[in-house]
Amino acid sequence: MSDYLGTGQLLLKGGTVLTMDPLLGDLPDADVLITDGVITAVGRHLDAPDATVVDARNHYVLPGFVDTHRHTWQSVLRHVGSDWTLGQYFIGIHFGMSELFRPEDTYIANLLGVTEALDSGVTTLLDWSHNLATPEHADAAVEGLQHSGARAIFAHGGGPAQWQVVSSVDHPRDALRVRDRYFSSDDQLVTMAFAARGPQFTTEEVTQRDWALARELGTRITVHVGDGEWGKSGPVTWLHAQGFTGPEVTYVHCNTISDEEIALIAATGGTASVAADIETQMGHGWPATGRLLKAGVRPSLSIDVCTSNGGDMFHAMKTTISTQRALDNAAGDEWGTAERLELTCRDVVEFATLQGAIANGLGDKIGSITPGKQADIITIRATDLSMVPRNNPYGAVVYSAHAGMVDTVIVAGRFVKKDGVLCGADVPRIESLAEATREYLFEAAKQKDTIADAAVGGGWMPAALRA
Repeated sequence: MSDYLGTGQLLLKGGTVLTMDPLLGDLPDADVLITDGVITAVGRHLDAPDATVVDARNHYVLPGFVDTHRHTWQSVLRHVGSDWTLGQYFIGIHFGMSELFRPEDTYIANLLGVTEALDSGVTTLLDWSHNLATPEHADAAVEGLQHSGARAIFAHGGGPAQWQVVSSVDHPRDALRVRDRYFSSDDQLVTMAFAARGPQFTTEEVTQRDWALARELGTRITVHVGDGEWGKSGPVTWLHAQGFTGPEVTYVHCNTISDEEIALIAATGGTASVAADIETQMGHGWPATGRLLKAGVRPSLSIDVCTSNGGDMFHAMKTTISTQRALDNAAGDEWGTAERLELTCRDVVEFATLQGAIANGLGDKIGSITPGKQADIITIRATDLSMVPRNNPYGAVVYSAHAGMVDTVIVAGRFVKKDGVLCGADVPRIESLAEATREYLFEAAKQKDTIADAAVGGGWMPAALRA
């Protein structure tokens, strides 16, 4: 993927280092030394005469962003649903386009989606992969992640047969084959998780068997709860009664679950993933950020689906902080103003980095610029007019930075982006393959009654579906 292969020494010199490590704090005009892919020192004026040097002056240096929930296979359907409701998304995608995907479409969708993520500074992504119609689809999904050069978690989520709600179809046991074939070690760049549907999408018996399979796999579990009307049925309470809650579980969304259920997540050591962009668009309910924090759960952030929104963490951070501040102000005095803004810009950067690593089970490896951790690091150019003068690094990252300012991206000590250009990724080939898949899918859609009117251009509006 690059001309620097993660061996020897690499020195990021002279940047404003936002370590996200509470003991190290923030270090202006500081250096980060990487040795054989591992962070070995952070401080000023580090001496490394044999190191490859990256000039990080006038840059913010921070851990790579970590996305804890993305349906990456939908990247080739980018923006077709930017004006859709949640019900239209189900009709257009889950009851429509999903069944048309061939394994090669799944491969290019994952390669496209993860390459886009890397370009914007997302170094780790949990691929919530729930369009695995056949074992060949699963193989293609994993290979797309592996060929991207990113750190990724392949979360096996079944296929179209499992997502015709309310489902009486078990999660495919092919997940065991996938684990044995591709995931022999937790030290790999791409690892595995189990993407569970949750009790709102299946019969109780199926959920019980799905969870038994997850425990047989021995991986972390990620599950949708509180996702609008679909998730109001007390899913966490039910899961807890079955003995399915625990520190290995990440709860995605959480919008419409009760405060008591959020307290259960906290009490059992669970983690949470907020997808504020999609949640506000599709009517999942208000993002649960503030309620999670009140219960002691520091959430992570996710993109969710690129059928509607963009794939970078900058938008996710901005929507997360804006919606929570709106809620806090609305709950304030008679003027609609909070006495004090509790949620800070630093908080949401932490959600997008360290808390994401923790929710993905990687908090001991990545998520902060800490000696001993693997070097997943990005630099953000701070010379644009919107960043000058440089008064508040966290405010700048959350409110003014964007994907085009991401200058350097390092994964496990290896460049995947340098001087603003992706290293090793054959972008023209990826674009060509993605366009070919798009053409195939929309042509095939003409033969499917529910989506025969599918078209690009922004005018396609599937029929609405209600819970």
